Amino acid sequence: MRKRGILNRHLAGALAELGHGHGVLVCDAGMPIPRGPRVVDLAFRAGVPSFAEVLEGLLDELVVEGATAATEIREANPAAAGLLDGHFPGLALVPHERLKELSGGAHLVVRTGEARPYANVLLRCGVFF
Repeated sequence: MRKRGILNRHLAGALAELGHGHGVLVCDAGMPIPRGPRVVDLAFRAGVPSFAEVLEGLLDELVVEGATAATEIREANPAAAGLLDGHFPGLALVPHERLKELSGGAHLVVRTGEARPYANVLLRCGVFF
């Protein structure tokens, strides 16, 4: 068993398969899951694990060159908006319906137990060199 990092074997394996430009949707428990992408559902119960916990863990493992969230996050979920702004100064914002459309092109969906609205972000993988 690993001592550090991500212990969930499904998530660790999915992250190892990602390449430059691949999309990873980190979403709350209410986001519709698109057909097609690999899905790792971490939701245990409402709020567990939180969007922030999952995002922080993923950012320890991934190089991210861009991120997109719903415009509605600013008013509906200021805590999540602040978290994303802190990590992604160039955060792109699109209407929530557009984010749902874009999520269909993701390579991986990581579902959290987050129960607050609009705690969703589409990450674009970069390279470490």
